[in-house]
Amino acid sequence: MTNHDEPAAVRPLTLAWVSRHLEVGERILRADALHGGITAEMRRLTIGTRDGSTRDLVLRTYVDPYYVARAEDWLSREAGALTVLAGTGVPAPGLVAADPTAAHCEYPSLLMTHLAGRTVLDDEGSETRVPLLARQLVAIHALRPAERPREYVALTTADTVVVPKGADAAAWAAAIDVIRKPAPPYEGRLLHRDFQPGNVLFDVPPSRPADARITGVVDWAATSWGPADLDVAHCSTNLALLHGPAWGLRFPEEYEEAGGVLATAASQRLYWRVRDGLACSEEVQSVAQAWREAGRTELTTRGVEERLDAYVTALMDTPG
Repeated sequence: MTNHDEPAAVRPLTLAWVSRHLEVGERILRADALHGGITAEMRRLTIGTRDGSTRDLVLRTYVDPYYVARAEDWLSREAGALTVLAGTGVPAPGLVAADPTAAHCEYPSLLMTHLAGRTVLDDEGSETRVPLLARQLVAIHALRPAERPREYVALTTADTVVVPKGADAAAWAAAIDVIRKPAPPYEGRLLHRDFQPGNVLFDVPPSRPADARITGVVDWAATSWGPADLDVAHCSTNLALLHGPAWGLRFPEEYEEAGGVLATAASQRLYWRVRDGLACSEEVQSVAQAWREAGRTELTTRGVEERLDAYVTALMDTPG
């Protein structure tokens, strides 16, 4: 989804900064707002080239004061990740420029290349797309960067979990007890840390949906070092909320079928899956709103809460 804006819709200092990073003779023709994100403004910039053709760039800008306070870390990590990913075969944007501290722009910003494809959040076609997601995540976890990103940060605590209204109280109490324990040992991997359908671009031929392919993985602002289980758990939670709890339970199996390696002990697997499910309890409203804006208008906050309850309950009923 896009809204067409004149280039002037990009703030003046930012416009000048972007212009300084274009090729000689290029200029910004227009800006289109990209919707679906939660934390940042996203714009697709159409660039006119010297030979009369066009190319697209993407501008990420943090403007909300809550997120601006974290933007330096996020943009620095994203810039580092995009640099590491260049030439690896993982379809990530190319870094053009970054201004994490707003030294040049009105707000912290990052400029990157635009990737073809679109996010696909519909239930239809899940049978085809979910195995592709698993294979892509295995490929990301197989990378061995010379310089590791920082260690992952847990996104919730036992005391900040928001138990949905009407939820299975016993299941949630047991789940919260799981994350009171220390994190299990793990072998570190490069983590995307927000790998889920909203951050993956697909090319889906209208007449041949079974021929869908991934064209890009975006939003590397939370890149971390940690257990593969954590990335798998995060995608599982999102699939459970988007398509139903059964998809969340199925994704780890797809990941292993694609060659991925998860924790061997059932208790360790359960820890990471529960940790991510409970973390999502704190942001159900914003997640549901972003999905509705992206076209899944039936996903009310209440409906997503009910799916989260069913998923957490299922995890506690069938650990491992």
